[in-house]
Amino acid sequence: MKDIKENIQDDTNSSSPLGVRGEVEKGKTAKYLREKLGGMPEQAKQNLKEFNGIKKLILEALKEEDLTIKQLTEKVNMPTDEVVYYLMSLVKYGFVKTGDIDDMDEYYTYKLNK
Repeated sequence: MKDIKENIQDDTNSSSPLGVRGEVEKGKTAKYLREKLGGMPEQAKQNLKEFNGIKKLILEALKEEDLTIKQLTEKVNMPTDEVVYYLMSLVKYGFVKTGDIDDMDEYYTYKLNK
C-alpha cells in the first residue's frame, strides 16, 4: 500500500497542475496541457477563428437593434440552425441575452448583454 501512495505522490510532481496535496495550482492547468499536448491543435485554432468571426457578425447585427432568430438569419445570411447554435453559445457565455417577445407573441428577440 505504501508503494502505491509513493507512486501517486511521484505522479503529482511539479510539472503537473496538481500540487503536493493533489490541489490544483492556479494558472498551471493550461500550461501543463500545452506542454503535454504540444500546443493547441490546428483544427482547434481554425474552429476558434471561425467562431470568433461569426460571433463578431452576430454581435454587430445586434448592436443596431434587438432581433429575432429569423431576422438575425436574414441579416447575417446564415442558415437558421447555425445561427441558433452560435446565438445560444453567446447567450450561455453572457454576450447576448433574451429580450422581449415580438408583437405577435411568437418569437423572442435577442439583444446585447450590456
